[in-house]
Amino acid sequence: MESTTTERVSASGLKQAIESRDGRRLAGFYADDAEVRVIDRNNPPSRPRLVRGRAAITTYWDDICSRAMTHAVDFAVAEGDRLAFTQSCAYPDGTRVFCIATMDVEGGKIARQTLLQAWDE
Repeated sequence: MESTTTERVSASGLKQAIESRDGRRLAGFYADDAEVRVIDRNNPPSRPRLVRGRAAITTYWDDICSRAMTHAVDFAVAEGDRLAFTQSCAYPDGTRVFCIATMDVEGGKIARQTLLQAWDE
């Protein structure tokens, strides 16, 4: 699949893309064969949701960014070939979601990401 951007991933770029709900820019930060592992109430550590490849990751981010909700990156940090951030989200009805993510970066693109999320019920 053709890359949607040649932009190298950075903590500031992730923050801008997440907070502006720019799913295409977010997807462009991933390597073609990247993997996102999602752990939450519905996807426990023994059976995490795996999103593999840029096309699937693009669909994942398009879905999240299309939702009527706000996203705020509380902090993001980069060290060597690793990135991490926390994110607070809110739906219009007041439901809140909190996420923490860690990423391995190779060649300026996200190769692997683990995302842990929890939400109000």
